[in-house]
Amino acid sequence: MSEEIRLDGRVAIVTGAGGGLGRAHALALAARGAAVVVNDLGAARDGAGSSDSPARLVVAEIESAGGRAVADASDIATPEGAQALAGAALSAFGRIDALVNNAGFLRDKSLAKMEPLDFEAVLRVHLTGSALMSRAVWPAMQEQGDGRIVMTTSAAGLYGNFGQSNYGAAKLGVIGLMNTLKLEGARHGIRVNAIAPVAATRMTEGTVPPEIVASTPPGLVSPAVILLCAQQCPVNGAIVVAGGGYFALARMVETEGIALAPADVTPEAVAQLIPRISDFTRAQGHDDALSALRVAVDAITSRE
Repeated sequence: MSEEIRLDGRVAIVTGAGGGLGRAHALALAARGAAVVVNDLGAARDGAGSSDSPARLVVAEIESAGGRAVADASDIATPEGAQALAGAALSAFGRIDALVNNAGFLRDKSLAKMEPLDFEAVLRVHLTGSALMSRAVWPAMQEQGDGRIVMTTSAAGLYGNFGQSNYGAAKLGVIGLMNTLKLEGARHGIRVNAIAPVAATRMTEGTVPPEIVASTPPGLVSPAVILLCAQQCPVNGAIVVAGGGYFALARMVETEGIALAPADVTPEAVAQLIPRISDFTRAQGHDDALSALRVAVDAITSRE
């Protein structure tokens, strides 16, 4: 058996932790020894309203099990709210070791029927909120020379889902955020990864079949989150798909490209290339933008 992963002495912030996945993550982190800051605005499924009750109830659960936790109802989609949440963690526990960016809500409609404000609101909490919170905890993690940040993405962002253009854009956006922060944080001991949950929660209510609801409780995602928050975290910049006992890694890849001579580059030539460059059997991923650029440049400079 491998050594038990413990989080004793570590402090974790979980946003949107008043229910669903966030609550499961907070309870699991506390059970492994972490002190947890339970953040939740207490809003409805569409982001309307607020209440500090959900966060306080989760704190009560953690404390009744012998753990340490404090509640917070800051709005992480504002710079002031994000800074207030980071400050609350430092005030209560003196450090910040892990941040789980989980907060979010849905306002689903096809793009043609969606109000611009509803598009912007979803991006603001999922994407901007994740960026603001990462920025807020960064100084503490940098000073410690140690930190873990977990983004929450979705299949809707990685692959698309009808009626969720705002949510999908935000959830792929956090992958772009992760890919840059993994590079910026590496020299400071900060690892940044993403979780792609497969779980039945309030946000998925009415959108998934009953058999999937029964087999994908939120708690089966949390073990992966614990690993990504631990000092033993073995990855940086990974997208971990987790749910119902199923685990996989997702990655953006690029097929083996073909470089044409400048004189041969026409729309018709590109059309003829589509079948050849659609072959993913030799596709590869890239660790950063420069490595992807090098592949393209190498093909250009070595073409016949």
